[in-house]
Amino acid sequence: MKPLLQVAEKERARRRLAELREQISYHDHRYYVLDSPEISDAEYDLLFRELKDLEERYPDLVSSDSPSRRVGGAPLAQFAPVAHRQPMLSLENAFNEGEIRDFLVRLGRFLHTDQVPILHAEPKLDGLAVELVYEDGVFSLGSTRGDGLTGENITANLATIGSIPARLQAPAPGMLPARLEVRGEVCLSIAGFRELNRQRAEASEALFANPRNAAAGSLRQLDAAVTAARPLEFFAYGVGDAADFGVATQAELLAALAGAGFQLIPHGRTCPDLATVIAHFHHLAELRRELPYEIDGMVIKVNDLALQQRLGAKARSPRWAVAAKFAAVQATTVLVRVEFQVGRTGAVTPVARLEPVSVGGVTVSRATLHNEDEIRRKDLRLGDTVVVQRAGEVIPEVVKPVVEKRSGAEQAIQLPAACPECATPLVRKEGEAVRRCPNPLCPAQRLRSLIHFCSKAGLDIEGLGKKAVEQLVQTGLVRDIPDIYRLRAEQLAELEGWGEKSAANVIAAIAAAKRTRLARLLAALGIRHVGEVNAQLLARRFPTLEAISQAEEEDLLEIDGVGPQVAASLVSFFRDPATEEMLAQLRDLGLEILPEEARGENLPLQGRVFLFTGTLEHFSRDEAKARVKERGGEIATTLNRKVTDLVCGAKPGSKLTKARELAITILEEADFQRLLAGSSQGYV
Repeated sequence: MKPLLQVAEKERARRRLAELREQISYHDHRYYVLDSPEISDAEYDLLFRELKDLEERYPDLVSSDSPSRRVGGAPLAQFAPVAHRQPMLSLENAFNEGEIRDFLVRLGRFLHTDQVPILHAEPKLDGLAVELVYEDGVFSLGSTRGDGLTGENITANLATIGSIPARLQAPAPGMLPARLEVRGEVCLSIAGFRELNRQRAEASEALFANPRNAAAGSLRQLDAAVTAARPLEFFAYGVGDAADFGVATQAELLAALAGAGFQLIPHGRTCPDLATVIAHFHHLAELRRELPYEIDGMVIKVNDLALQQRLGAKARSPRWAVAAKFAAVQATTVLVRVEFQVGRTGAVTPVARLEPVSVGGVTVSRATLHNEDEIRRKDLRLGDTVVVQRAGEVIPEVVKPVVEKRSGAEQAIQLPAACPECATPLVRKEGEAVRRCPNPLCPAQRLRSLIHFCSKAGLDIEGLGKKAVEQLVQTGLVRDIPDIYRLRAEQLAELEGWGEKSAANVIAAIAAAKRTRLARLLAALGIRHVGEVNAQLLARRFPTLEAISQAEEEDLLEIDGVGPQVAASLVSFFRDPATEEMLAQLRDLGLEILPEEARGENLPLQGRVFLFTGTLEHFSRDEAKARVKERGGEIATTLNRKVTDLVCGAKPGSKLTKARELAITILEEADFQRLLAGSSQGYV
């Protein structure tokens, strides 16, 4: 029996992970989808690091909808979706020399070697990642990264950028493949950013916060002529599949891209050892202020492409690369007041309002403080002079108060005892860092739920953005989700700022949203702990919404990736009479759930579930699991009747005996190697 202290610590970790998932997913959406981040990269990185640390300490608490398994955000509705043949992943971060060394240790552990591979290092440009597709050497398709699997078709806009070749040059005879997917960063120079903001100021238009936002906004113009008028540049750093080029190293790949006509990120170099990597990192940190483009770190990649393929990727990032981040830029300002916002799950979040200050050339005036503990830990007071830092060129992090500048007039920050929206007494459960409003009828929570349902993370109902939903709630036209489907064009046309055309468009969009897929509806309903990834897992396992709503916790826990917290949340949600009534109303209003699209069909190990036991000689456990997942197989953590294959290394233990009793296929490591080799034919 586990000590009570251990159980309590794990429960606190479970609750904190839930909060972190919610916060990070929100900020991912602000950054990747809306191009309107609310916190700095440094603040985001702290949240993400805390999430990963907790997940490493408690691997059984990792949920399939964890942000650690996701990349970016959903594509915008204005542009047609583009599926990437190879996922466009994000990068893990390293913040100091020790963490760069840790990256190399992880490489050696995965590859079963003590030898450090040759690396390639280059500046990390702060722009927008895009993919360019060339067919027979001609630019045919361009897209954003999007959620890593699906991006936005911005071909017409990318075609206006002069540094993107319309037709490729052949680096060598026969070297250009019939189809080539080139990846890189679209950037706006610092000088170009300042000139663009000067022009916008003269035209009384809103200024861009930083070059990255300006580049993203320029690429997402519906009129390509607007994009063409802005001084954007493209820098290539890789391809979707290096095998297309027939080269062996990252350095050779970049040389081939340069030969094909692409501009490369300057100041990149091949590094034979750790000392060279560290030296180049410090060199770039000193050089960054002289560069014409903003950089926020250095990307380190394994140079050998065969090793890159062997290392593979986790859900969110490749194992063979890391982003070493520079120290943040800091400034001081005054903490004027703290406001409290209520989220859709009832979490009350404090937001710092600051006297506007220029940090690294950008004016900032607000920062999210996360929770009560954050305020207490930093000992923040109203009227304090505070140090703020801007590592990601967005909203800053409040680092600390400057205690020496206190005059005595500063005031303690009073946290609300009651919900600022509905006056219900707030509760803070043991182990949780946030105060919550427990009132399910709280107008702020209902409003946030409605906004989420209509948003791009929900059913993506065009025309029903945040302001429109707020207006509908304020006028009393919408109180809950079914009310959205009861709206009539004549009601909307009478509202301020609307007209017959906009009203008709929204009604048409609502009608279209009556036909949706199960995974999308599950994500839109805002069930706590159920994000896009978990929604997809559920939809793949259960054929209908009714089947999910009737499932017991033990049924849900059989899904790889669904943990106790998610299962309990689902059962609680669907057993609630209010949920049953809402779903009944939606069915009566014509909601139709379409069959899920098949994904990953014809993968060689699809339908097989593998469990590993004992010590493998030729693979690390992580690499073996990665090889299975790449080929469509699933990984089990315990031995049960769903396991189809038990892979045995040295000293397999009791699992082998039990597997024989259950008539499960037993694979020695040599059998497993042959299976992988056979399943690779025609697959990679």
